[in-house]
Amino acid sequence: MSEEVPAGAQEPDEAPAAPSGPVALGLVRTPTGHAGADAALERLADVDHLPADGHVEVYEDVHRGLRSALTALDVPIGPRPHENRS
Repeated sequence: MSEEVPAGAQEPDEAPAAPSGPVALGLVRTPTGHAGADAALERLADVDHLPADGHVEVYEDVHRGLRSALTALDVPIGPRPHENRS
């Protein structure tokens, strides 16, 4: 007499089925507190739903966004010493 296996259960010798498409890694993106950097990092979530050949475009976009946020930090605030003439 054979035991009945509940629906959806796997036989002990069966390997789990491979996913049929992209699978999210479930990585947590911790906010930095800088709006520009956080927006760029949130864009990384897009790769969770893309095949590997679509990742490069997202990574390059994130790189541009982070570079822009860092460049903005180098912009001086207020007049430079030689520009402050009375």
